[in-house]
This record gives sequence, structure tokens and C-alpha cells, in this order.
Amino acid sequence: MESPIVIPKQHKAAVYDNPGTVSTEVKLVDTPEPGYGQVLINLTHSGVCHSDFGVMTNSWKVLPYPIQPGQVGGHEGVGKVVKLGPGCENVQVKVGDRVGVKWVSGVCGTCLPCLSGSDGLCLNGKISGYYTPGTFQQYVLGPVDYVTPIPEGVSSEAAAPLLCAGVTVYAALRRSRAQAGNFVVISGAGGGLGHLATQLGSRGLGLRIIGIDHGSKADLVKESGAEAFIDITKFPKDDNGAAIAEHVKSLTGGHGAHAVIVCTASNVAYGQAIPMLRFNGVLVCVGIPEGELEAIRTASPAPIIFKQISIEGSAVGNRRDAIETLDFAARGVVTPHIQVEKMDKLTAVFEEMHRGQLNGRVVLDLS
Repeated sequence: MESPIVIPKQHKAAVYDNPGTVSTEVKLVDTPEPGYGQVLINLTHSGVCHSDFGVMTNSWKVLPYPIQPGQVGGHEGVGKVVKLGPGCENVQVKVGDRVGVKWVSGVCGTCLPCLSGSDGLCLNGKISGYYTPGTFQQYVLGPVDYVTPIPEGVSSEAAAPLLCAGVTVYAALRRSRAQAGNFVVISGAGGGLGHLATQLGSRGLGLRIIGIDHGSKADLVKESGAEAFIDITKFPKDDNGAAIAEHVKSLTGGHGAHAVIVCTASNVAYGQAIPMLRFNGVLVCVGIPEGELEAIRTASPAPIIFKQISIEGSAVGNRRDAIETLDFAARGVVTPHIQVEKMDKLTAVFEEMHRGQLNGRVVLDLS
């Protein structure tokens, strides 16, 4: 006979204790009871995303409200279901299952985006770590119909970054409309999103990936499957991308890339992207720069018209994208490059992230 699961009345959580700055504090918080249609998850791991940094520091001007002290951040959580709330008796999720919590922690299922398969844009959705308790803690609630099942053979620490970074870039690659054999530039290719985009693009979708990042990340980008690597530090920032665009053209038969996916939160990177594109090229916007909102400085009408360039936004994928991304991992197509840290190291992780010193993705061990 199995021993009953013991659920503590309180558990550890990393909270934003001084929003607007890079600061977190580990403290005890009350363990919640699952309500109707909810499950309680004992989280073991959580990825740390650049989006968490933007929320914590209140530097994303696109968000409607500043974050408040005591907010539990995080949105890439993996753990086991330990309790079912009312209304969960006849569902596929059961106690003991490993599941994941994503950036969008729950959706209404009835608004037009949800009905159109764009549930990541739900008009009534809840964002994990933004006015909803996030995954930098040991226990969290999740809607039984929106948590993502984790396949066997994918470790919890590897699954965590796939729930946001992996899903996001997989959706972005699909929105690029690039086909097997096409050239795709990944800007920020050595980062948490970028190295997964490089793997999914090259190994999963048959794309010819050109990775751009700091020279210190060259090995990771090449190991992830990039056909070529460009050291961004070797090119000027103030020429509207002219020099780096010529280099990209030299790598692509003189025409430029079929698509550029900007995974880094840099206005300079966006300005460099459009000149890299060939005719009918697609720029996919993924990374959200901090600070005041800026227009893409090379996005004037003439070059967009004369080359028939498209600019696509890509927020997050839907629940199907999440399942397919994890399936790539289960089949060994994508393997996140991770660095595992304890919860009390979160502030230091954010400081490294802000300095651009992280390779791949940091995952918190929440035990």
C-alpha cells in the first residue's frame, strides 16, 4: 500500500522583494488548495527566462501594470501532480503525473483567440509570474485542462526551458514560413531561446541556420547545428545593419536570408535584421527589448515594398505547439543546454543574464 502524499502547509518560494531592481528573496508562503478544475503541482524545476527579468525590473513598458512586492515569478515549471481539485475526476491528468506550467498558465477557452487556436493570446488568460503565482516555488496551482504532460524520457530539468523558450521559438520558426533548405538567421543564437531555435530549425525542420551572437557563444551555436556563426562584436552598431547584411549575403549565395528570427531583446538587432533579408523574406519578432518602445529603424516602407518583406510578431505557441516541442525532445532532436542552480542563486542568475553572460538556459532546482 502506497504511503499518502504529505503536502506541507507552507513551502519555499523566491519572490520579487524589491520590484524595479534585480532582487529576489526566498521565503515561506502558504500552500494553496486546488479549486474547481485545478491541480496542485509539487514543482521540482523551473527555467529562468529573460521575460522574468523584464517583469521583475518593471522594464517592459508594454505591460499595463508594474509588478508588486511579493510576486512569485517564473513560468517554466515542471513537477508532479499531488492533488486534484473538484471537477477533475474524469480527466486524463492524475496524481503522480509529471506536468508543466507555461507562460500562459490558464486560458478561458471561449474568446476568439482561443477558438482560433491562438490560446497563447487569450483575452482572459493568466500569465504565470505576473499577477498570478509563478513557478519559482515548490507548489503551484494549474488548470487541469491546460497543464502540459511531460513525456517519459525527458528529464524535468530539460523539460522546463522547453515550456517557454522551446515552445516560443518553435512557433516562431513556423511563422517564418521557412521551408527545408532555406536560410534562416537566428539573432541571439547562443541564448536561452536562440540555441533551442537553432536546434529545432536545423535538426527538426531541415533549415540552414546562421547564428549571430557574442563570440564567446560560438561553440554552443555550432554544436546546436548552425551552418555558420557570426560574431556580432565584429560589426558596427551604427550602420543600420549594412555591414552584417553584406556578410549574410556572402553566406547565402548573394541573396540574403529567407527569414530572420530575433530572439534577443535588442533594438539594434531588430535594426540589423531587415537588411539581411532577401526578396519575400520574413522578419519574426520574438525578443522584447526593455525600456521605452522603439520602432525598427530600418523598417521604412520602400525596402519593405521593393523586397516584399513581411514582419511577423510571435508571442508564444499554443498547447499543441507545447506538446510537439516536447515530442522533439523525447525523440532526441532538441536537447536544452542548461545550468542548474538552487533557488537562492536566482538574484545572481538575473545579474548574469543582464550582463549577457549566460550560455543556454538556467534551470532552478526547487528542492
